[in-house]
Amino acid sequence: MNRPTGNLVRSFLRRSFCTAENIDTNLHTSKLQIFDRQLKRKQRDRAAWLINRKDSLVNTVADNLLDRLEDVKKTFPSALCLGGSLEAIRRSVRGRGGIEKLIMMDSSYDMVKLCKDAEKDYSSDNIETSFMVGDEEFLPIKESSVDLVISCLGLHWTNDLPGAMIQSRLALKPDGLFLAAIFGGETLKELRIACTIAHMEREGGVSPRISPLAQVRDAGNLLTRAGFTLPGVDVDEYQVRYNSALELIEHLRAMGETNALVNRIKFLKRDTALATAAVYESMFAAEDGTIPATFQVIYMTGWREHESQQKAKRRGSATVSFMDIQKEFGGQTS
Repeated sequence: MNRPTGNLVRSFLRRSFCTAENIDTNLHTSKLQIFDRQLKRKQRDRAAWLINRKDSLVNTVADNLLDRLEDVKKTFPSALCLGGSLEAIRRSVRGRGGIEKLIMMDSSYDMVKLCKDAEKDYSSDNIETSFMVGDEEFLPIKESSVDLVISCLGLHWTNDLPGAMIQSRLALKPDGLFLAAIFGGETLKELRIACTIAHMEREGGVSPRISPLAQVRDAGNLLTRAGFTLPGVDVDEYQVRYNSALELIEHLRAMGETNALVNRIKFLKRDTALATAAVYESMFAAEDGTIPATFQVIYMTGWREHESQQKAKRRGSATVSFMDIQKEFGGQTS
């Protein structure tokens, strides 16, 4: 953890942190480094200065994620918000989930400062808000200390996504809720195609320019592997239109979503960049001259186990066989 700011709730930080050292080694994945976390922190520092509070994509995703709290009768007095669209979540959380205490955490000091400076706009919410700088891969949070963990468009940049989700589960109290939104594998598919063709034409090969992302089919397995009960997954696709490929790149920078691969090529040749923009426009431009970009968002919900939750019956405990059901109803026709 880097330096904390604001009214840090110290009781959350005394012992039993939900870090990798406390995860069962049988569940922990390899320490393969896919993303440069230091670079991602710098990109988020930059995004704090470029952020657009009226970004319809970010605001819609945050709103849709928090809508899930309205489907639950339970209240969540204490909540932890991890990275990603922190500021949008803070604006949308008003009156939802019965939240009384909110901890906002990000790896970027500038992003945390931005949220802290904006807190005066929410003084009427009656939510006690604290701020800290920390890493989703090494949560500086006491086990079983919060009722709700929210991550909106942040966890897809972690090197160990299952490990980060396990730590989130450990931070939850029994019957606590985990809410997350991550970009899925269909995100920026148009840009991927344009980049591939341009690199083949100009450089004779392909280099990684867009980060690998989880597929929808993986999300349920991730929740189960992390130990969550009652897992739920659904997906939305949003299409945003831009005047040019350059405007798309500027939007990605403002969201802190630019390339952070460890094995990236650090410099993009000018003619390759121009070729990418030309291919993008020639293949995908609409009649009005705008270009589309697809953003696939995977929403995940999971609960920390509690005795009050519904559970599947023990295998072999059924009192009626399928053969008896077939005999009873098999001859009936609709």
